[in-house]
Amino acid sequence: MKLEDIGFYTLSDLRARTASDESDMQRCEVLITGLCNFKCPYCRMTGPEGHAPLEDILNLIDLWAADGLQNIRFSGGEPTVHPDLIEMVRYAKSKGIKRIALSTNGSARLALYYDLVNAGVNDFSISLDACCAEDATLMSGTGRPVFERIVTTIKEMSKLTYVTVGVVLNEDNVDKLAETVQFAHDLGVADIRVISAAQYNELLDGIESIDEGLLEHHPILKYRVINALVGRNVRGIRRNDTNRCWLALDDSVVVDNKHYPCVIHMREKGKPIGKVGPKMRDERVEWLFEHDTHNDPICRKNCLDVCVDYNNRVASFN
Repeated sequence: MKLEDIGFYTLSDLRARTASDESDMQRCEVLITGLCNFKCPYCRMTGPEGHAPLEDILNLIDLWAADGLQNIRFSGGEPTVHPDLIEMVRYAKSKGIKRIALSTNGSARLALYYDLVNAGVNDFSISLDACCAEDATLMSGTGRPVFERIVTTIKEMSKLTYVTVGVVLNEDNVDKLAETVQFAHDLGVADIRVISAAQYNELLDGIESIDEGLLEHHPILKYRVINALVGRNVRGIRRNDTNRCWLALDDSVVVDNKHYPCVIHMREKGKPIGKVGPKMRDERVEWLFEHDTHNDPICRKNCLDVCVDYNNRVASFN
């Protein structure tokens, strides 16, 4: 299987073959706030105390854009609570960044999401951890009815641009996996990302109940279902996988003006590689060749299947 067939648009065989310290930065994620209006029980939320200053984010975009950045993702916390989000998006677009993504719980005012599309967002990843209102209230940790607003956001944004939903699974909702996937499909989304919560980290029970007819519509979902059916978990590095994280060459995650190997490593309290600045790329290359992912408990337990497959592909080309 080619990497591009998996459905993650930032991953391709061409990227794996040509990745180096001189290739364009492919993808970067920045956590712009540590605040969120949800309290999801599985969340490993990490971010700045309050909101990141606008000037810091614009400086970061300048540094990445100078290195040919192709894709940027704004996340948090809940990024829609940051008062300067639209200005950040407009600035990223003005720098020629092709893909501007937003991770959100979908609960903001619909007018804000329309404004974000107009400003340049062309990729939404929206949390959908339930297929009914009662379970959505439980999974959001709010005690408030949030389901209808989230559903409306997903429906409306799916009419305008690329939308995936993230279905995070734990013991509270894994029994309704097939129903949630069907519900997400019916909302018109482009793809469905099912993933076990870090605390749960179990093989996805019930995935065999997902309607096979849905899989041809959603390549990421299909990839995860195929993996699960042969006993492969979403998380974890296997014995024969490469011990290098080649993604560090041209991918980055930033919070509080520090850059990390990936968002999972950061959320699981891993150490930053260094500080934001013109030497970030050099620092990441040094980290890559010094770091053995098999000896890192965060990587070994939590690295996502698609990242493992990408790293293996790069290793095969090298």
